[in-house]
Amino acid sequence: MIKDYGRPPRADENRALIERRLKEVTAAGGPRETQTVEWRGGQLHLDVIQMPVGDLYYNPATHRIRAQRSHDAKLDQLIEDEPWSTASQEYLGHLLQALPADPNQTDPAFTELMESLEKYKQNDPGLITRDGVLVNGNTRRAALLKLSGPQQPIRVAVLPASCDWSDIHGVELSLQLRKEHRRAYSYINRLLAIDELVNQGEPIAKIATIFRTTVPACKQDMWVFSCIKSLIERSKVDGRRIPLITFEEHQEKLKELHRRYQKERAASGDRAELLKESRLAAIVLGFPKTDVRHIESDFQSRHLNSTLPPKLKPRASSATVEIPGLGVSVKSMSDDVATARELTDTVLKTKTIAIAGEGPRNGEATDRLKDLKDAMDVAIGSASDRARLRKRKQAAPDRLKTATAEIEQCVTELVMSRASRVVDAEAFNDAVITFRRGLRKLAVEAAKTVEGDHEGIAWLRQVLELES
Repeated sequence: MIKDYGRPPRADENRALIERRLKEVTAAGGPRETQTVEWRGGQLHLDVIQMPVGDLYYNPATHRIRAQRSHDAKLDQLIEDEPWSTASQEYLGHLLQALPADPNQTDPAFTELMESLEKYKQNDPGLITRDGVLVNGNTRRAALLKLSGPQQPIRVAVLPASCDWSDIHGVELSLQLRKEHRRAYSYINRLLAIDELVNQGEPIAKIATIFRTTVPACKQDMWVFSCIKSLIERSKVDGRRIPLITFEEHQEKLKELHRRYQKERAASGDRAELLKESRLAAIVLGFPKTDVRHIESDFQSRHLNSTLPPKLKPRASSATVEIPGLGVSVKSMSDDVATARELTDTVLKTKTIAIAGEGPRNGEATDRLKDLKDAMDVAIGSASDRARLRKRKQAAPDRLKTATAEIEQCVTELVMSRASRVVDAEAFNDAVITFRRGLRKLAVEAAKTVEGDHEGIAWLRQVLELES
C-alpha cells in the first residue's frame, strides 16, 4: 500500500498560482515547452512553467534518499508523521546534498550539479504536482536554493490535477530509471524500489523490465534485500537498529555472497547457511571484497573460533521450533549454524550500540567491535594462506588438464585436416619436437618432485628413460 502524505500547507496557494501560469502559457500561443512522461500506462505531454523554487516542497516519498533517511531515526519518523514540517523538509534537503554512503559528507555529484546550474543554468525541467510537490527535480531545488535563494525560478512540468500518491510513485520510478538519466539511484534505494513493487504484487518479469534488468538479476536483488532486512531486525537493541545505509557500499560483496550461497546450497543447506552467516558478519565489520572471498563454510570452525577472545566466543546452542498441534519441538538448524548466527547477531547488536554513540555502552561496544574485527582479520589471514597453499597444490595438475584438453583438440584438428588434405606436415613435425622437449622437462621435474608409486609418474619416468 502506497502511503498518502496528504497536502502541504501552501497547497491551495500553489495550485492557484500554477493554474494561472498554465493558462498564461496556453494563451500566449506559439510553440510551448513540454515534457513527456509515462502516465497510467501511456504517455502524457505536459506544459512547462516557471515557479519560485522556495514555494515548492521536497517529495517525502522520493526513492532517491529513502535509505539515507534512516541515518537519523527520529527525523525519519518525523517525515512519516509530519512530512511538510520545516524540520522534515530541511532534513530531506540535507540528504539530497549528502553522499549516499555517508550523509555527514557532501556528495561530489551535488557540488558538480551546483557548478553546472551556476554556469549553464537549468537544462531539463523538473516535475511537480498541482500542490507544488516535486516529483522530479528535488536535488535541483536543493542546489538552486543554496545558489540563489527561495525566489530563484525553476522550470517545471505540471502533472494533471487528478494526480495522487500512486501516480507520483509510478512517474518518479519511470523518470529515474530512464537510461539517459544522469544520477542513478543508490544501490539500497534501488533495492527499496524493487521491494515496494514486489509488495504491490507486480510480477517479477514486469519489475525486471521496469528496471531494465533480467529476472535472475531481479531475484538476486530480492534475496539480498531480504538478507538486509533480516540483519536490521536482528540488530535491534533497546528499540535501535543499524540503518539501511550501513549496506550502501557492499553491493558487490552481497551479490557475490548470493552466487556462492546458491552454489553451496545445491550441495548442503547447512554449509550454505554457515557461509552466509560468516560472510555477513565480515561485511558488517567492513572487510573488503578480496578478504570476504576467503570465507568458506568451514571458516568459523577452522579459523575464527581459535582467534576470538573467550568473552566473544558464541556458545553452542540448539535452536528448536515447535510443531503446531503436536507439542513436539525439533531442531530448526544445526548447532554449528546456530553458533554462527549467534556470532553474527553479536556483531550486529554491537554495531547498533556503537553507531548510537551515547553513554558508556558506546565505548564498550567500540572496543568490542575492534576485538571482533581483529579476530576476524587474523582468521581471514589464516584462510587466505590455506587457500594459497591449496591453489599451489592444484596449479600443476590444473595446467596438465588444460594441456590435455588442447591435445584432444589437436586430435580433432588432425582428423579434419586429413579429410581436407590440408595438413602442414613440416609445421606439425616441428611442433611435435617442441612438445617432446617439454614432455621430457616435465618427466625430469616429476621424477624429482613426486614421491611414491604412481602409474602416471611411472609412465613419465619411462619417457625420461626413452629420451636418455
